[in-house]
Amino acid sequence: MAKEPFQQTTAITSLALEFPDQAERGSKLKAGFTTRRNGVSQAPFSSLNLGFHVPDHANNVLANRNKLADDVGIPLEQWVVGEQIHGAALARVTLNEKGRGTRSHKDAISQVDGLYTDEKDILLTALYADCVPLYFYAPEVGRVGIAHAGWKGTTKNIAGEMISAWNEDGIKNENIQVAIGPSIGKCCYEVDEGVINEVSKVTGNSKGLFDEKENGKYQLDLKKVNKELLLKSGIKEYHIVVSQYCTSCSNLFFSHRSENGKTGRMMGYIGLEEVWH
Repeated sequence: MAKEPFQQTTAITSLALEFPDQAERGSKLKAGFTTRRNGVSQAPFSSLNLGFHVPDHANNVLANRNKLADDVGIPLEQWVVGEQIHGAALARVTLNEKGRGTRSHKDAISQVDGLYTDEKDILLTALYADCVPLYFYAPEVGRVGIAHAGWKGTTKNIAGEMISAWNEDGIKNENIQVAIGPSIGKCCYEVDEGVINEVSKVTGNSKGLFDEKENGKYQLDLKKVNKELLLKSGIKEYHIVVSQYCTSCSNLFFSHRSENGKTGRMMGYIGLEEVWH
């Protein structure tokens, strides 16, 4: 079995991500995925809820975000958050966007589910509670990205959209590394035929991506679908790492599916820090 790319840290608030070929090239990569532990929110958002768009107390969310900022070492003023509408639109983040969406959902970058940047000292973030986190890294040029891929974003091929955007900027596929983070696993993700039809359309060959059940439903491997789309986009398999964590099975995480929609949100984050200042 491949090594789990997301490992617990001493801070405990998040799992640290390590890419398969993590070259620093003058910068320090910070990337990870939070757990639900060690925050201040109360049930059903207990305890490290990082989403303003769920009906938690805003002060609790802000306190949780500040705790994560302390652990990561990058202040909220340097974070960027997207609105997330289950689409495939991306935004290229510059220094002008620093702080967007960090203290309120209202000023997040609108209508996007993916962010990428070439700037240092910006932390790109996204929120999850079963959907698939996608992390992108091109160490040769110092670019990072993150995307939120539920089944809708996945079947709109947000993974491929990110790769295409980077290709248009001259970044070659062999220089792009991708991590697929903790999300709901095939073990827990039951979907209907409509979802399977959309998966089949975008992948072209859905063999091995789902199991049909006797009740007419299907168990779908959404992480594997995203990996298939990345391979179709030209990313080398040895440059793709996949987390084995299922957010529905593990008590480390919030799960929209297993908690009937009344739960908090984890945060995925990625950024490059200057090391010479």
